[in-house]
Amino acid sequence: MSNKEDRVEYIKRVMEEPGFWDDPEKGQKLSKEVKDLNDIIEEYNSLETEYEDIQTLIELAFEEDAEDLLVDIEDALNSFTSKFENLRLSTLLSNKYDQYDAILTLHAGAGGTESCDWASMLARMYQRWADKKGYSVEILDFLDGEEAGYKSITMQISGLNAYGYLKSEHGVHRLVRISPFNAAGKRQTSFVSCDVMPEIEMDMDIEINEDELRIDTYRASGAGGQHVNKTSSAVRITHLPTGIVVQCQNERSQFQNKDKAMQMLKSKLYLLKEQENQREESKIRGEQKEIGWGNQIRSYVMQPYTMVKDHRTDTEVGNVSVVLDGGIDPFINAYLKYIHSK
Repeated sequence: MSNKEDRVEYIKRVMEEPGFWDDPEKGQKLSKEVKDLNDIIEEYNSLETEYEDIQTLIELAFEEDAEDLLVDIEDALNSFTSKFENLRLSTLLSNKYDQYDAILTLHAGAGGTESCDWASMLARMYQRWADKKGYSVEILDFLDGEEAGYKSITMQISGLNAYGYLKSEHGVHRLVRISPFNAAGKRQTSFVSCDVMPEIEMDMDIEINEDELRIDTYRASGAGGQHVNKTSSAVRITHLPTGIVVQCQNERSQFQNKDKAMQMLKSKLYLLKEQENQREESKIRGEQKEIGWGNQIRSYVMQPYTMVKDHRTDTEVGNVSVVLDGGIDPFINAYLKYIHSK
């Protein structure tokens, strides 16, 4: 922890220098880093205290032969073990972009209303997961389904290591259930693709030729198809050479939406460039390759039995409702162990 404490002290000295807040963006970034580091330090110190308290309880139980303390010791150990495991896993998040915020996009697959509804269920799952982590969620863009759910939705999930955790969700998610939209009550399979990228705030060495962009504007829409405003403030940018499409409708003006969309495009192109370099060096891992339909990473089965299974790590959870309520940490943790064991 000493290196983190030293970093906090260094940033505090920098923040005390005259003219530091002349650059508000830099100031906010360093303030956020201090907060994130202090949270980790506080969590570590809290675990140290819990560990010492458990030792004291054990010694007391031995000295007084107090069997009634065994239940308290077991509860304390379970709580400590869970927190320690989460802190240990966070140390695995050492890749270049792990600490960044995440931009997560869901696209409904073939299947019409059923797949759109599945996309909305997944969007809720990630929002609930973020709430439990204390992360903030901002909807950047969405396209309603014709009857229910979303054809697509993009959200930014902000918090320390958000991308490091959520990179495990990249791929195709499969749902098997009795469709509520099918009068015959038949079992149906639906697919939604999940794309996750880091929100890269640093200056990127990416040159974009304006002639290679198609920029479309459209009206931002709200719940139920109602227009948020009557102007075409939402922006969609298509990078013609790669076919990459980014869009944003969350900001108040067309200019702000375009600026945010361009930042997203630069991030995607930057990652694409890095992946190409890795391929040339034969260092890119198989799981980082593009995942097509039929190569789902996880299945959520609600009929004829209940189970969520990750096909990369073979991790299974029997309670689908808990998972859809944001309980995806077992899959995230197993994935982090999996990629660090290779």
